[in-house]
Amino acid sequence: MADPIPPEILLADYPPEIQAIAERLREIVREAVPDAIERVRPGWRLIGYDVPVGRRTRYFACVWPEREHAHLGFAVGFWMPDPDGILEGAHLDLKRVRFVTFRPGEPIPAAVLARYVRAAADLAALGIRPPAPSPGSPAGTAGPTRPTPARRPRPPGASGPGR
Repeated sequence: MADPIPPEILLADYPPEIQAIAERLREIVREAVPDAIERVRPGWRLIGYDVPVGRRTRYFACVWPEREHAHLGFAVGFWMPDPDGILEGAHLDLKRVRFVTFRPGEPIPAAVLARYVRAAADLAALGIRPPAPSPGSPAGTAGPTRPTPARRPRPPGASGPGR
């Protein structure tokens, strides 16, 4: 396995203002979920975060720099509560991912973001797979009212409870 790429190397390709935003978002993630595992995903050009779950890890968030702004993204953002109305992504018809975007000079609400980061890590640790929105419904409004664990489909003709 190749040596991991330090996040600073990835961020060096971006303007200083974007580096500063990304560094602040990294701090927020590390403070909110101290046991999060941070690593660069070079194919996606982002810094990803996994939460340990037993002997495995589950991806839950990312810091994604771009030339004009940086995002704090959540792998299961579709399923996260959004009491502050800050999550973006539904307008792009993204099935699961939601994110918050910051441009140079915009305030970064650390306490608010820390709540969202902890919620994303908690959902990832549970192994919840949110359902995709129902056809014809606006993204983010479909699905059951609480998370349900992923289920294996039953083979045709299988019998048992509920059949």
